[in-house]
Amino acid sequence: MKHSTYFISDLHLDETRPGVLQFFHRFLDAIESSAGALYILGDFFEAWIGDDAAAPWQNEIADRLKRLSQSGCDIFLMHGNRDFLLGDDFAQRCGGKLLPDPWVTDIHGRRVVLLHGDSLCTDDHRYQKFRSLTRDQAWQQTVLARPVEDRLKLAQQLRTMSQADNSTKAQDIMDVNALAVAGCFDASDCHLMIHGHTHRPALHATPAAASKLRLRYVLGDWHEHMHYIRANDEGIRLLRLSPDHLAKPANDL
Repeated sequence: MKHSTYFISDLHLDETRPGVLQFFHRFLDAIESSAGALYILGDFFEAWIGDDAAAPWQNEIADRLKRLSQSGCDIFLMHGNRDFLLGDDFAQRCGGKLLPDPWVTDIHGRRVVLLHGDSLCTDDHRYQKFRSLTRDQAWQQTVLARPVEDRLKLAQQLRTMSQADNSTKAQDIMDVNALAVAGCFDASDCHLMIHGHTHRPALHATPAAASKLRLRYVLGDWHEHMHYIRANDEGIRLLRLSPDHLAKPANDL
């Protein structure tokens, strides 16, 4: 019975990290019997230079997600700051749908706003300028029109620049801004939010009108641990798996 909805973010899948690729496939095996929907909230890949340039290992992931979709699980994808060139063609190959950021939906009777999370980091002014550029449709079309070799070089340049820039920033600048979070709650008319990007998995609760709490679930990355959220009629849980689960048989998560 398909009774759960799963959320993941910031996997940063890359062929240089075969252990994480292996774990992702096992994760899909484990949730297939229970997953009615899977939301991938950005930075699914470490880099994405266009749907026309997908590598064989990336196409294998698309095929595996397609099988999950055919089992009765709805697949949803969202852009991150690493895979902002992900397109509808790849989403369709996955049997899924590409969502705008933010996206408001109903999750087991709960109104929830979903987003990658980078739009909330408004104290990082340099990054927000970069984000505005890379989300511009004209800029994206110009990049996608370039040869694959040029796009590969650009992706490496952007990654190097990002690593160098982040190494000089204070940690709090790269976290969410409280006013931006409140504004997103207000605009979406939600009391529940799920996002990733910051790599700081946690559940944050803040008071709201009418004695209600606003709950913000933050997904973690898939580097030292593998973080995910499971939601069903019983509630929403932020969960973590360790790398040693790689050696264990897959079972229903």
